[in-house]
Amino acid sequence: MSNDDRRFVLTPAMQRIPLALVGIGIIALVVGLVTASERTWLNLLVDGFYVLSLGVSVMFFFATQRLASARWSVPIRRIPEAFALVLPAAAVLLVILAGGFHVLYAWTDPARLHDDHALVPHPGRETYLAPAFVYARMVVIVALWTVFAFRIRRISLGADASREAGLRAHTRLNRYAAVFTPVFAFTFTAAAYDWLISLDPRWFSTMFSVYVFAGSNVQGIAAIALATIVLRKQRRFGAAQPLITDDLIQTLGTMLLAFSTFWGYIWVCQYLLIWYGNIPEEVTYFLVRSSPPWLPVFLGGFVVSWIIPFFTLLPRNHKRSLRVMMVMSIWILVGRWLDLYLLVMPSKWAAPRFGILELAMAGGTGGLIYLIFIRGLSRAPLVAPHDPVLAVQSAHAHSPGGAS
Repeated sequence: MSNDDRRFVLTPAMQRIPLALVGIGIIALVVGLVTASERTWLNLLVDGFYVLSLGVSVMFFFATQRLASARWSVPIRRIPEAFALVLPAAAVLLVILAGGFHVLYAWTDPARLHDDHALVPHPGRETYLAPAFVYARMVVIVALWTVFAFRIRRISLGADASREAGLRAHTRLNRYAAVFTPVFAFTFTAAAYDWLISLDPRWFSTMFSVYVFAGSNVQGIAAIALATIVLRKQRRFGAAQPLITDDLIQTLGTMLLAFSTFWGYIWVCQYLLIWYGNIPEEVTYFLVRSSPPWLPVFLGGFVVSWIIPFFTLLPRNHKRSLRVMMVMSIWILVGRWLDLYLLVMPSKWAAPRFGILELAMAGGTGGLIYLIFIRGLSRAPLVAPHDPVLAVQSAHAHSPGGAS
């Protein structure tokens, strides 16, 4: 095997800790369903949506890079491809979660919604939240995302056969990116409503899906940045190692800075619009989250997900530092989990609860993502050997006037 076709070598040692974490997460899930079912279902929603949003956000990253004809990200394109393989696992977690829908969602009992007048003065929500309609949307959305992920992966791997195959695949991948992007816009909006906002069908915000998208997008970028940095430090890219430059790392850092700021902007805008609008139907969401038990977590989430990343990543040298970028990528991924926790838990709890159950299930989720990612990464060359853009970059990097 040539250096241009170098693969990520998966060893048993790499899998022991994540397998143990997955085992602990499964035990916590089973024990939790017996001893504290509502709390367990809520945590499964947080963790399941975390996996789902990661899988689709890296696909969005891939698609937008193709549509923008971005060249800088071509050497690392196999990383989002491998992360997208978590979508079937997310589907499994959400299928399990369906067993607790009656605990989480009032719309599973239309008579209850009608008796509580929860949808007044918007009776159209009763039609939109009809259980059969919601289930159908959920299935279609996850199925569409999974089909796109595997189709893109198949085309990408087929491109490794020859230079001609690489040229054909380049055009086909661009076409799939163009189709996926509008599909993603509509389906992600529906997904944010179905899984998250419908926890309280009396509340609604036109900015909510944008807010969830902003968090998911920075989550995907952070995962890609973390994987890129670890693989570069381990010198796994073979002959393409010179292409994983400080400039590439800085670009990922700039994206983290920009999109965490975008998330913070939407966070502030949504809060301010609802605060000065002061409409009873809208303020209930923030009344709970700004109550004394939840306020430290509510403000802390903003500090974790924007304030600290912003001031840390603002200096140019920090965005070029592997150590700083690694720490901030992990930090943002943890902040994303906290953000989802704040979206979900206050719908049922008057005060936050953090304990062994949350840690065990979140750890199991992290182990599951890691296992799927490294296995997907090991099943193909780490850098696409016949990508036409990469061929030009490699020639430049190895030329006397190119990057070293």
